[in-house]
Amino acid sequence: MKKMKYMVLLCDGMADTPGEKLSGKTPMQVAKKPNMDMLAKTATVGICKTVGEGLKPGSDVANLSVMGYDARTCYSGRSPLEAANLGIELADSEIAMRCNLVTLSDADRYEDRTMVDYCGGDISTPEADELIKALEEHFGTERLHFYTGVQYRHCLVADGAKLGLDFTPPHDISGRVIGDYLSKVPEAAEFVEIMRESVEVLENHPVNKKRVAEGKRPANSAWFWGEGKRPNLEMFSDKFGISGAVVSAVDLIRGIGKLSGMKVAEIDGVTGYIDTDFDAKAKAAADLLDDGADLVYVHLEAPDECGHRGEIDNKVKAIELIDEKVLAPMLEKLKEYDRFKILIMPDHPTPLDIRTHTSEPVPFMIYDSGKEADGVDLFCEKSARETGLFIDESTTLMPNFLKYE
Repeated sequence: MKKMKYMVLLCDGMADTPGEKLSGKTPMQVAKKPNMDMLAKTATVGICKTVGEGLKPGSDVANLSVMGYDARTCYSGRSPLEAANLGIELADSEIAMRCNLVTLSDADRYEDRTMVDYCGGDISTPEADELIKALEEHFGTERLHFYTGVQYRHCLVADGAKLGLDFTPPHDISGRVIGDYLSKVPEAAEFVEIMRESVEVLENHPVNKKRVAEGKRPANSAWFWGEGKRPNLEMFSDKFGISGAVVSAVDLIRGIGKLSGMKVAEIDGVTGYIDTDFDAKAKAAADLLDDGADLVYVHLEAPDECGHRGEIDNKVKAIELIDEKVLAPMLEKLKEYDRFKILIMPDHPTPLDIRTHTSEPVPFMIYDSGKEADGVDLFCEKSARETGLFIDESTTLMPNFLKYE
């Protein structure tokens, strides 16, 4: 039997809707992506529903789905997956919740402030670490603890708290007054109060004073969301009979990898945005294959971040950089093996016009170096729909991808 290698190229939030500023086209349609389009000509192309009915269209649900896991049975919230990457082992009585460091506008009342920036002015991890330590010093107790993550993404662990707190992801309310989006659930009251009081702790912190003096946005409030309990994930190798590895800058994806027993690459210089080190991600993926991984799951966050920020040109550029700096070298690497397959897709759409996720089905392609299919000339949302291939249950995508004759 020939040695088969697999790569998943997950372009987070890449799918979009046609926009006026792109002459009625999507970023996937206008981006120069010669390698994706070349593969698409002989690949199996279609659309896939990655977010099941009744589930929120988050990267957690969608990436679990692409990996072959049913979020309806194995997971209760996003933050515990991120906590796993931070080395936090949740007790059965604990929940984890995401703590974003965000930028809110000025206003006398907290409720009247506007969500200016869900990522705190692109705050750096060393700066954020100081702010999280200040929050831990001020609010930490025997049952509440703050943990530093990466850039604006951090974690609060609460013992004895309940689920169903009805928090709103901050990237869903960019430019909106926050009052209508503060949870009204009684069990969430203590956390809403911490968010409110966090402004006093953070606005006058030396880190934020320095940022304001330098013309940068201050990370002047904590914002909680994505709460959940410890998930139960079957080992990837037990589930599919092959070894897997993950390349990502994002705690969420790295956490899924660790909880499912996949090897997770440690890479310097990756940010999850368009300024990430794409070359380093490609090298890490190649090294993982050489080290024995049968499958490497390469997650690129940049298109999603650009979608949330409404950055049209940067979203197009992000797709082009992925094609040039990740897919191109990985294609050359994969040619060293007897046979290989590549799955390329987003996890969910992040349309520029609404700057948040949707549950719409996404385009996918499966390229098999040993088997040609009737593909499409241009890999995009429209061409994928026109093939007529629709996968309604995305948890079947991974096992089908891993089959070969």
